[in-house]
Amino acid sequence: MGKAVAKEKVQHQVAALPFRRSADGDVSVLLVSSRETHRPLIPKGWRMKGKSDRKAAAIEAMEEAGVIGKPSKAPIGRYRYWKRLDDCFTLVDVDVYSLEVTEHLADWPERQERHRKWMSPEDAAIVVDEPGLAFILQSFRA
Repeated sequence: MGKAVAKEKVQHQVAALPFRRSADGDVSVLLVSSRETHRPLIPKGWRMKGKSDRKAAAIEAMEEAGVIGKPSKAPIGRYRYWKRLDDCFTLVDVDVYSLEVTEHLADWPERQERHRKWMSPEDAAIVVDEPGLAFILQSFRA
């Protein structure tokens, strides 16, 4: 039997779009693999009590991708996707904050569970599954 669709209201997550600039000005973004299906995505998670959404996005980037940086003051975009929960699917809106990477950690909490890969925003837009995230990546200007 298939999973039921959640009957609740739309859930909300925050995400970081880690990026860096090369010496010649080219911009790269960092994708991480999801833990279970190994699909490429950006670090994201649920809102955190007592933390601003931009701070929560920066924490997700550190935990999932091992990068530290400065998040944008406001989201650079929002996308929607279906999240698989244990017993159902639920619709989730994700606010994306750009995060200019200032430090790469050699060790981070989810290092054993995820892979990270730097690529151009255009290439990243091709490999992610969520059309809304692909649009944000295609239009990203650091």
